[in-house]
Parts: sequence; structure tokens; C-alpha cells
Amino acid sequence: MVFRSIVPLAPLVLIAAAPAAVPAAAQASDLATVQRHLQGITTMTADFTQADRNGKVLTGTLTWKQPGNIRFQYEKGVPLLIVAEGGALTFVDYSVRQVQRWPIRNSPLGVLLDPKRDIAGFAKMVPGDGRLVSVEARDPKHPEYGVITLVFARNPAAPAGLSLQGWVALDSQNNRTTIRLSNQRYGAPVAANAFRWTDPRRTARN
Repeated sequence: MVFRSIVPLAPLVLIAAAPAAVPAAAQASDLATVQRHLQGITTMTADFTQADRNGKVLTGTLTWKQPGNIRFQYEKGVPLLIVAEGGALTFVDYSVRQVQRWPIRNSPLGVLLDPKRDIAGFAKMVPGDGRLVSVEARDPKHPEYGVITLVFARNPAAPAGLSLQGWVALDSQNNRTTIRLSNQRYGAPVAANAFRWTDPRRTARN
């Protein structure tokens, strides 16, 4: 799981104190809205705060370009980088010159990065605050991929009227990562080289 060593403040408020069943019609409507939101994004940039279950907090900036590209650039002094491009998710730890790569579809982030995928087959609404739309996604055929709960705020100015506020990812080893987003900006130009990265293994050989 990409987030185990650095990933997964207090968790996002996902569920109200007294959860109630979400009517099927409302489920379908909100899932369709989430699908339109993901399909409506061309680019998004944001600041992020990341916390793991031990309370370790990191910050940085997120750059997202559909389809299939995302970059988590951590704060100065944190030698970590996560980049998705070309169908692969890459985790780089420059402090130990280590690189890990695996298919995006095997990560909880796959739900964000493949807007053509019909989320109705693997996602469900989470009951809670009516001002928020919370969606839990998991692949029942591959529990090892983990679970991600996405949280959106209703925002008429954002794609499909939703603005992604963050997510909680839980991997198969029960490692939890919470991501909070702020200063979301949609549709801004993103440089063609924004998702390139330097391989520390090559630097070590030179």
C-alpha cells in the first residue's frame, strides 16, 4: 500500500453521530454526481495535510490532471514524493534512494484517477452530514487494495457542484491515512513536466 510508511490532525468527519440508511434513489443520484465530478475535472491543485494513525502530520501541495496524473509534493525537508503517471503509481524515498511502483488500479487512488470507470460497481454512499457527500470505494475481488472514503462538499462553483475535501485510506494491514485538502483550484494550466520525477537510483550509480 503506497501510504503505509508516510500515510494515512483529527480524521475527517465522515459520518454523523446517528447514521441512517441512505435511500437507493439518493445513493444512485449522489454516486452519479460524484462520477460527473470526476469526469468534469481537467486539472486541480490544492494544499494538503496528511496524517497517519500515529498522529504524524506532513503537508505539501497536490497537482492533479485527468486522466491518471497526480503529484504529492511534500513540504521542504521531507524527502518523499508520490507521483501517478503512465498507469503507474510511484513512491520515492530520496533519503534511502528507494523507488516503489505498482499499477494505479491496485491503489485506492485508482478511483480518482480513472474517470471513465463506473464507480457504481464498487462504491457506496456513506450516511452523514447533508452538507457533505461521502463515498466509500473498495474492490470486493481484491480486498488487498484497501478501502478509500472520499469526502466532498457541495459547492456550485466546482465541477458537478462538488469539491473534494479529502479522503481516508485504509489498507489491508489496517494502516489509516487521512488527507485533508484546502485552497482547491480547478482548471488552471498544469505544465507538461509536472509529473516527471528524478530517479534516485540513477543518481546513486553516477
